[in-house]
This record gives sequence, structure tokens and C-alpha cells, in this order.
Amino acid sequence: MADDDKKYRAGRYIKQPTGYSAFIPNPLPTNPDIIIDGEMQTLLSKADRALGRLDGSIQTLPNPDLFVFMYVRKEAVLSSQIEGTQSSLNDLLQLEANGSETGEATDAWEVSNYVTAMNYGLERLAELPISTRLIREIHERLMQNVRGQNQQPGEIRTSQNWIGPQGSALSDALFIPPPPHEVPAVLGELEKFIHAKSDIPPLLKIGLIHAQFETIHPFLDGNGRVGRLLITFLLCSNEILIKPVLYLSHFLRGNRAEYYELLQGVRDRGEWEEWLKFFLKGVAQVSLEATETAREIVGLREHHRRLITDTLGRQAGNGLTALEFLFRRPIVSASQIREELDITGPPAYALVNRFVDLGILVEATGQQRYRRFSFTNYISLFADVKPSE
Repeated sequence: MADDDKKYRAGRYIKQPTGYSAFIPNPLPTNPDIIIDGEMQTLLSKADRALGRLDGSIQTLPNPDLFVFMYVRKEAVLSSQIEGTQSSLNDLLQLEANGSETGEATDAWEVSNYVTAMNYGLERLAELPISTRLIREIHERLMQNVRGQNQQPGEIRTSQNWIGPQGSALSDALFIPPPPHEVPAVLGELEKFIHAKSDIPPLLKIGLIHAQFETIHPFLDGNGRVGRLLITFLLCSNEILIKPVLYLSHFLRGNRAEYYELLQGVRDRGEWEEWLKFFLKGVAQVSLEATETAREIVGLREHHRRLITDTLGRQAGNGLTALEFLFRRPIVSASQIREELDITGPPAYALVNRFVDLGILVEATGQQRYRRFSFTNYISLFADVKPSE
């Protein structure tokens, strides 16, 4: 394809009345069509196979919903870190275990909102298709009571935004998305494409949708996180995955500069194929990692179940119930164990102490009172989640 044919393939920069040039994207699908060469076909096959393995591995878990808890939180942490938050997985789990006394808009609250938005969106998909309405509802929950809460949560922007270094002005922008009066129309075209029947392979279509959404940048803040949430919703709504267990942001965060450069290459030079190949590589890589995590979860669960059965005697029944509870509440107090098992205080404290002796739980506060205990072996399966340098 000649360079001149590619240059305006994704859209054009149009000069606005006030002097700056904003990008107006062409509707999808692309014109000319995506070229599926040998490399693209190989990457697509690898990504499809890896996703199939991941989906199958999740179905072998004893209770898939129990383990989705941590996959969702890992994606939330990583996606938020791409946008500059410094919260870790442990910070999020501590927040969920302890709550907040101050109500301050901390990084951990931003990640917690991502979890809320993810779960809300997945529930709404049962009754509402992916649409501008659903995207707005998700954005509202993502931006509630955190930094950016004054940037019109849930509302399509009515002023111009831009992408550039922190503190940069419109005149210094690296990229200027469509002006506000164009946004409803281009979002409407994207919604049509999402639901249109197409011969485009589903993973390529999802890659196109993500890039187009990021180009439209319909909100004043939170566009990157909503765009990555959209990938998960599309995978689930298309029944490519039965559960939201793909933390693609692990790949995107690790290749953040290339991620942004390739999205810009689509806009400036129509390089859709380059972006899609990168996207497919990420899907395949992270699917294999998540499949291995599922295998390790099964192994860990079986190891601890045998340990409890072999050592706890008459307490084994409560011990096994408490173990399952830890997979959805990996940082707990003895009182929470007591409430979950509906037993009195002394046997609950005795059970927690036995779990500590067996290495299942680790005391996490160093206090004598109001102690919290961490299911460290489980958390560590996901805990390569650290803020970027």
C-alpha cells in the first residue's frame, strides 16, 4: 500500500476556527481493508489459541467466580499504573480490607473505582449492549470521588482536550482529538461498528475498536482506563472469554512507549496493521501468563486443602470453608473469619492461629489488636504488580 494511500486511512487533521488542528477519525472499518499477511495470520492464530487455553483453564477451576476476584484487581492496578497511579495490588487489598477513614482521593481509591466500574459493566452487559450509554455509566463509576471527579464523570466532553506531557498547553500537544461538536457523531459511528456484522476476525475488530476509542478520547479524563475496560467487555460480550481474566494492561504497561507510539502511528500514517500486530502479541503473551496463574491457583488450593485435612482434625471442616473465603478476601481479620463461619470468637481465633502456624496466613500489621492477616501465598501469584520506575 502506497504511503499516500495510508496517510489519510484513519482520518484527517482539520484546522479549527481558533487555529489549532484536531483529528477527525474516519468511520470503521478501515478503507482500504486491513491486510492480513502471513505475519498477521500467525499472530492471530497464536492469540486465538492462547485465549482458548485460558478460557479452558478457567473452566477447570473449582469455582471460577471465586478466582476472578484477583484477576480483575490485577488488571485494575496495571491499567491505573499506565495512567501514573502509584498504587500496588497490596495497597488495593488493604483498602478493601480496612476501608478509608479519611475519604481522601488516594491512588488506591482510583484503582478500587476501576474494579467497581469493571464489575458494574459486566453486570450491565446482561441487559444493555456495549453502547455510548453503557460507556458513560462506566466512566461515571470510574471517576467517582477521585482525582478528575470535577471533569464531568459520565458526561461526554463539551470542551477540547489534548494529549501531551503533564502541564502542556494545547499549542504543545502531541495529539488533539476531535473537537467536542464532532464527538457524538464519531462515537455513534463507533457504536454502529461494534454491532455491525463483519468478516473481520473478532480479535482484530476489538483491536480496531480500542484504538478508535482512544483516538476519539470522548471524556476529559479517564479515557485510557475506559478504553482498556472496553477490551474486557468486548472479549466477554463476544464470548471469547467466559470470565474477565485477561490482564492485558500487564503487556501494555510493560511496553507503554510503544503502545502510545503505535496508536499515534495509526492517526498520523494509517498504520493499522502495525498496531494490530502489537495488540495480538499482547493478547497471546498475557493469555499464556494468566493460564499459568490459573494452574498455580489450582495447585495452591489443593496443597492447602490437603494440609488442612491432614492437620486440623475436627477443625478441618471450618478450615476448608475459611480457605475458600480467603480466595475472595485475601486480607482478613479474625472477626471476619468468625462472621463468615458463624462461630464464636475463641474457635475463630484458634483457627486463624493454626493457619498462621501452617503458613497459610501471615500476620500483616505487627499489632496486638485489630490485626489483619494476609493470604500471602495466593497474593504472590499476582503480585508482580509494581509501580513503573
